[in-house]
Amino acid sequence: MRENTVAIKGIKDGLLISLSPTEEWNLVLSDLATRIDQQTSFFAGAKVTVDVGERPVPKDQMSSLKAVLDRRGINLWAVSSESRTTLDAAINLDLRTSNVNYVPNRNSDDDSAPAPAASHEEDVTLGLMIRRTIRSGRRIFHQGHVVVFGDVNPGSEIIAGGDVIVWGRLRGNVHAGANGDENAVVCALDMTPNQLRIAGHITTSPDDKRRKPRPETALIRDNQIVVETWK
Repeated sequence: MRENTVAIKGIKDGLLISLSPTEEWNLVLSDLATRIDQQTSFFAGAKVTVDVGERPVPKDQMSSLKAVLDRRGINLWAVSSESRTTLDAAINLDLRTSNVNYVPNRNSDDDSAPAPAASHEEDVTLGLMIRRTIRSGRRIFHQGHVVVFGDVNPGSEIIAGGDVIVWGRLRGNVHAGANGDENAVVCALDMTPNQLRIAGHITTSPDDKRRKPRPETALIRDNQIVVETWK
């Protein structure tokens, strides 16, 4: 087995497996399988977060990683990456995601291109953009903002450290400012969530079937969640 292709350490919620961002993917998976097979009792039933760094991992490769772990009884709980390709693949497979360093290059679709340096005068918070409807049973976790171009269906959930923007109907559960940010907001073209939380505040939508859909923003004011027209 090659050195430095797989690194494993214990974290609060289970195990963190860091995979080489440069070595050939099949070799990395082979080394990971060998490492697990050598310590089966250590990994048995573990909840695992996999960090692939800047490597863009498309859906087929993400599926192969999940299969390697599934065959060994290991739960792939979350994927950490700085690549938009990797995060999209994880979301497509209903995996939790974490992206703490990635700032998209607005002038390029190349995940390997360096991100533009942020001005020290700007307050930059990272975000995740999802270009599809979030179906029932899906859960989205992200440290920054979450933008959805589509609906958020009943039975789905979004938990974001920052704002949540839904360019569609919001009917599931949403928690903005999940790390305690009371300046976070939730915006939607049709705001009828089953449950809405901002930081430590919580509310539900009134049962008003006569209400016409309209763009609205939810925010904290006077220590409570208020909903007003999205201007």
